[in-house]
Amino acid sequence: MSSKLLKSSLIFSAMTLISRVLGLVRDVVMASLMGAGTSSDVFIFANKIPNFLRRLFAEGAFAQAFVPVLTEWKETKPEDETRLLIARVSGTLGTVLLLTTIFAVIASPVLVAGFGTGWFIDWLNDGPDAAKYELASSMLKITFPYLFFISLVALSGAILNTYGKFGAAAFTPVLLNVVIITAAVGFADQFSEPAYALAWGVFFGGLVQLLFQLPFLYKVGALQRPQWGWNDEGVKRIRILMIPALFGVSVSQINLLLDTFLASFLEKGSISWLYFSDRLLEFPLGLFGIAISTVILPQLSRDHVNQTQGGFASTMDWGIVMVCLLGVPSALGLIALAEPMLMVLFMRGEFDAFATAQSAKSLVAYSCGLLSFMLIKVLATGFFSRQDTKTPVKIGIKTMVANMVFNLILIFPLAHVGLALATALSAAMNAFFLYWTLHKQGTYTLSNYVWTSLAKIFIAAGLMASALWYLMPEQNAWLGFSEIQRIVQLSYLIGAAAAIYLLSLVILGIRPRHLKVQKA
Repeated sequence: MSSKLLKSSLIFSAMTLISRVLGLVRDVVMASLMGAGTSSDVFIFANKIPNFLRRLFAEGAFAQAFVPVLTEWKETKPEDETRLLIARVSGTLGTVLLLTTIFAVIASPVLVAGFGTGWFIDWLNDGPDAAKYELASSMLKITFPYLFFISLVALSGAILNTYGKFGAAAFTPVLLNVVIITAAVGFADQFSEPAYALAWGVFFGGLVQLLFQLPFLYKVGALQRPQWGWNDEGVKRIRILMIPALFGVSVSQINLLLDTFLASFLEKGSISWLYFSDRLLEFPLGLFGIAISTVILPQLSRDHVNQTQGGFASTMDWGIVMVCLLGVPSALGLIALAEPMLMVLFMRGEFDAFATAQSAKSLVAYSCGLLSFMLIKVLATGFFSRQDTKTPVKIGIKTMVANMVFNLILIFPLAHVGLALATALSAAMNAFFLYWTLHKQGTYTLSNYVWTSLAKIFIAAGLMASALWYLMPEQNAWLGFSEIQRIVQLSYLIGAAAAIYLLSLVILGIRPRHLKVQKA
């Protein structure tokens, strides 16, 4: 089991790496095409609403509720009943999503007014951002159907993950990035507003992802004709688990959307600065945090169904050690290299040095919460795998309120940086209370193996960070470098940091065998 978890994590991470790299290429194209001005703000806004709902419902609440129930059916019931559950879940989810999408397309001006109130107020008063409201209302009609496609993609991916087929689901986002890049490069000139090409890329990218997964579902025998099953036993179980889960693992996404809402009142470019810094944060979060939590959820669900408490604790230990092993150096590296990374990736075309510097500030703030974001993904699975979605919602509400308080305190002195820092602080609270609750319940407590590993990880990461600060050129030198010089220098620093971190781990006694699940 330990080797299988590690192998599955490596496969998922490898596929996610390809997707994230292409995602960065997509953002480079977008930054060059639109910069950090009106078009960029509006497209990011119009894309963020369906993506927020996708993470909240499809990847957050739905996946965390569906996988444990599907695992239980698969482990304890005949195969025909498992296939019937899949058919009724897909039919019910698909119908609800279709109706939601139709409503949102019709009501897009209302949605934009709700989530981009600053632009709406300007539109009412013929202010400078009035055009943003009109453009966003039009563009949201194109991007919102992505929610329908990608939620069914998430359903398909959850099924494939439960059947142990992680590669196809992890590779699927690659197709979205390919379609968006193709739309931007090949069709932007055909629109009066280039952002429309990106919007259509989102639409067709969702459709392509869904079609890609169908053959893999057929191969495992899970491609079923959808049926309406609102009152089906399994569907009811999932519905009941989903309601509180909406505020569980997806609290960080709600906080990011609140950031967008408040940023609409700040100076032009604020939404884009937060977006581009968040994109760099999402790279290690998706590559490591989401990958590890996705892989351990089916295993934790099996441990719970089969009542193997020792196996449950060992899997949780492994998940926490792995996210810390990868998350701690990632966070310190992003903090140290924030501006150079943004220069190399985005500072060209319409994305200038000022936009780079502003994005770097919010990236540093976000990076302070990177480890917390990763730990939330793992710790939340400790609840969801046991079909306990009520406890995370209580914690989620508290931390969401705390985030709003932090926002109001920090937005005035720090503007968009304050919003990013507030999100990081609330994530730290969320992670702490999730662990503390698991500990109080007697469900899970950090073992000596975890504490020992964490001490070695933090020492190694500290040595890595110290070396980075020593080797780092002065800020003015980065501005004077050519683009090739920046790439070479950044590659050298990342390579040196990775080598120092790995060497430090080896000296401290970390070996490959420690990366497998420790037997209880």
